[in-house]
Amino acid sequence: MPKMIVSIDGVVIKEVQLTKDRTTLGRRPYNDIVIDNLAVSGEHAVLQMSGADVFLEDLNSTNGTYVNGKAIKKQQLQGGDTVEIGKYKIKFVNDGAESQEKTTVINAGTVVSGAESASATLGPAAIKVVSGSAAGREVALTKVVTTIGKPGVAVAAITRRPHGYVVAMVEGTVKPTVNGKPLGTDGIDLHNGDLLELAGTQMQFVQP
Repeated sequence: MPKMIVSIDGVVIKEVQLTKDRTTLGRRPYNDIVIDNLAVSGEHAVLQMSGADVFLEDLNSTNGTYVNGKAIKKQQLQGGDTVEIGKYKIKFVNDGAESQEKTTVINAGTVVSGAESASATLGPAAIKVVSGSAAGREVALTKVVTTIGKPGVAVAAITRRPHGYVVAMVEGTVKPTVNGKPLGTDGIDLHNGDLLELAGTQMQFVQP
């Protein structure tokens, strides 16, 4: 089944299976693929399935839609194509190239479903809120990628990899910190007890 893997600065933030004939992409919350960023138009583009073929069409967006670096109006997607919208990159993966894509993507540090077995040896981890109104709340990191924060202010992504958990900044005007040090988009390894501060809220990474 075709799917789109959305990432920013090398950090995967969501993975969407294309199950409908028409899949919309844009900033507005009613889109099938929502990207909450001002560089993305409210209704930016649409993915249309015709049998085994998938076509991408730009919906007269403000900043345009690019495939492999070239601006497009409407184009059929091939496995491995990269759609660029603002700072976001969306990789198109189809069934025919699935086994190859899994190997390539995992080696690049982007975890998809094929990495589940490789990361099965990791112990259960969680993020515990230690300040603010939600203090005491614990969020289990059961997904391959878990995003935390406030869109437009500070958003970070915690990615489960074969060797452990990595946190990286996704977007925002205020840089999150880990143990008091500003967090960038490159990502750093998390260790039990690390303190994260994000949009004024303190959280602790817990991995027994």
